[in-house]
Amino acid sequence: MRKPERQIIPYRAKVVEPISLLPYEERVRRIEACGNNLFRLGSHEVYIDLITDSGTGALSVHQMGRMMIGDEAYAGSRSFFEMERQIRESMGYRYTIPVHQGRAGERVFDFVLIKKHMIVPGNSHFDTTKAHIEFAGGRAIDCTIDAGRTSEGYHPFKGNIDIPRLESVIREYGARHVAYVLVTVTCNSGGGQPVSMANIREVRRVADQYGLLVVLDAARFAENAYFIKTRETGYAHKSVPEIVQEMCSYTDACIMSAKKDALVPMGGFIAVRDDLLYERLKAPTILFEGFYTYGGMSGADMEALAQGLREVTDESYLAYRIGQVRRFGELLQKFGVPIVEPIGGHAVFIDARKFFPGVPEDEFPAQLLCAELYKEGGVRAVEVGSVLIGRDPDTGENIRPNLDLCRVTIPRRVYTFEHLEYVADVIRSVFEEKGPKLRHGLRFEVEAPGIRHFASTFRYVRGADGGTGDLP
Repeated sequence: MRKPERQIIPYRAKVVEPISLLPYEERVRRIEACGNNLFRLGSHEVYIDLITDSGTGALSVHQMGRMMIGDEAYAGSRSFFEMERQIRESMGYRYTIPVHQGRAGERVFDFVLIKKHMIVPGNSHFDTTKAHIEFAGGRAIDCTIDAGRTSEGYHPFKGNIDIPRLESVIREYGARHVAYVLVTVTCNSGGGQPVSMANIREVRRVADQYGLLVVLDAARFAENAYFIKTRETGYAHKSVPEIVQEMCSYTDACIMSAKKDALVPMGGFIAVRDDLLYERLKAPTILFEGFYTYGGMSGADMEALAQGLREVTDESYLAYRIGQVRRFGELLQKFGVPIVEPIGGHAVFIDARKFFPGVPEDEFPAQLLCAELYKEGGVRAVEVGSVLIGRDPDTGENIRPNLDLCRVTIPRRVYTFEHLEYVADVIRSVFEEKGPKLRHGLRFEVEAPGIRHFASTFRYVRGADGGTGDLP
């Protein structure tokens, strides 16, 4: 009988970067000085940095080599045409406009597509996505399936759009008030959950019925394709590149933060099929980003991006990448830590309301958990919940999201599993020592306008940090 194949690690370290852990008392002092907002910490103050997977991955030797031949011409760079060719080959879109990162693509795209009082239905819009829609005068309407609104229970594609709800929203507002339908793969705000091919196909059917555009937020397109291959009936025999092509074929355009699944520290793009839409996007790109054949990217950046798109669909890489995240999540489950199930592709999401069951929702349990993890072990995670989602643009009231999550995000090709075992032990310590005990959390000291989780500061409610808080 043949033995099962072992999990292989499809890369090895060639350059290393030293990291160090500050003493406990110093970590407490520094997080307090930052207003308990981990975005305000310097990277040198962090031991294991899991705040994001955006631009934090390790470059390959082939990417470094391509960067050496980057063409830095202002207009018509050879590196731009190489990137455009690779996007067409990988994803099938005819035209490409580079931007310096994903949110810049949202800025340009929404400036063109959204008019006041228009809506963008989709699946759990991320914070910058929602903010750009609102900045352009529109509204983001969440149409995620019910299974995607809870951390419990298994559903292979919790990122799916609820098709009857989508149709209801379109009829309620009227098709002429729908700017486009957005499909985010994987669905970050919902716990890194994938979207099935069948669901994307159904979104296309509904959009065609009403004459609407379908736009893909493609930041983690390869990870989503791998989940389709391993979870969806009829796709096990197909290659990841084939699945990517089919996913994109049901959409009219995509916006991509290339800092995720293109494996680069900086860069992004808008890709479209339609000639007229491409022409409409050129002018605001020049205004906001730069000439439309560089759009805020260097030639070296574009070469690295093109190479990253080739590397990211390698199935041995994806098997290890998603397997590493899964093993980390399973370790937390073994410790009894409440996480979003099933485990997503780029992060493990801790359900902070269950982690701190005694902390009121309005005292930001997920933000509290992020602060406690840093104090305990120098680990930097990020809140994806009440702070991030912000206020209702019409009423000004705080929105209570379905889930208040602490996202422990794994950079690509950076940390070993030994690093993640350390992180799991830190989470376990906070869970066992403070999880059932704390009855208070955090309140705003300074609430930053707009996307508030980047710049706001917080103070402990009295007793939440063992007695050092000073709020009444």
